[in-house]
Parts: sequence; C-alpha cells; structure tokens
Amino acid sequence: MSSDPGFGLHRARWRLRGNWTWPVFGVATVADAFVLHMLPPISGGVDFVPALIVASFGNLFLAGAIAPWFGRRLAEREATAGGSTPADVFTDRAAVGLLLAGVVALLAAGLANRPVIVSETERTERIVPAIEQFVAVNGTPEVERNLQTANTHALDDRGNFRVCVSLDDRTRAWCMFVDASVDPATVTKDPDARPNALYFGEQ
Repeated sequence: MSSDPGFGLHRARWRLRGNWTWPVFGVATVADAFVLHMLPPISGGVDFVPALIVASFGNLFLAGAIAPWFGRRLAEREATAGGSTPADVFTDRAAVGLLLAGVVALLAAGLANRPVIVSETERTERIVPAIEQFVAVNGTPEVERNLQTANTHALDDRGNFRVCVSLDDRTRAWCMFVDASVDPATVTKDPDARPNALYFGEQ
C-alpha cells in the first residue's frame, strides 16, 4: 500500500464523495412515504406506515441493485478513458441520483392523479344520498333493512355505476343504475336481480 500522503488525502476525498447513499436513503424513504400518504397514486389512499415499508423496499432495490450496476458501468467507462475513480464513488452517485429521481417521480405521479382521486371522491359522495333517497321512496322493507350491503361497480370512467343491495336471499339483489356525472346523481331501477359479482361475471 502506498504511504504517499497525497495518495491518502486523495482516497479520503473519494470516501467523502462516496458516502452519501445511506443518509440520502433515509431522507428519500421518509419523503417517499410522505408523498405516498399525502398524494397517493391510487384512489383508496395509503397509510403512512405501509407507505414507509413500500418506500423502504423500493429504495433498497434502487440503492442495492440498480445503483451498483450503474456504478460498475461508469467506472469501466472512465477506466477505458484513463481515469481512476473507484467504482464505489460512481455507485454512490448513481444511488443518490436514483433515490432523488424516485421522490420526484412519486411526487409527479401523485400530483397527476390528484384530480382523478378528487373527482372519484366527489362522485362517491353524490352516490350515497341519491341511493338512500331512492331506496326510501322505491325500496321494500327488505331492501331498506339490507341497505348496508350495497356494493358499487363502475360501468365507465364518466361516473356511471351499477349499485346492488343484497336481499335476504344473498343470491339475489335489488339493483340500480346511478349516474354520478351530474349533481345531484340520478338513479334508475335495474330489473335484473343478479348481484354485481354474477352480473359482471366475477364469480
């Protein structure tokens, strides 16, 4: 091993430049979880703890599998050009870049999906009172008694749904077509007594 002080100083600088992966990993993981929780890419939302677990595994994959591959490729390319920067430094740079890019990508996905989530929430809020009112006027005591079993199946992405209330005989249902693209939502009776799962071939 070389005892040249300049060599030691050079290596120390390399180590400092190549030691950002895990601090950034911690910050990026918390940031990812926060974004997933506050701006979820799915309409159901994501609780913070599950989001933290998902973000941890995703970032471990980026830092532990993808970044080393990039680091080796970059080190080989520099070595071909006559450079001598260790592969660990390139791996660290790649990991930092990938982790930060992951945060930005999640943020962009969450912001892009937010109008859709808000729209679905508004439609759902319009469906509930419309269904309750329709059942109160047109339903039988059996339907009113089983109203809590109501389940919804989207017919399209414009706000049209088929909503079914299970009857005492769970193989039959009292179903409605709901148009939530308008406010208030409109409801019409579906004479077909098949539950949604059977109607849409899900069982």
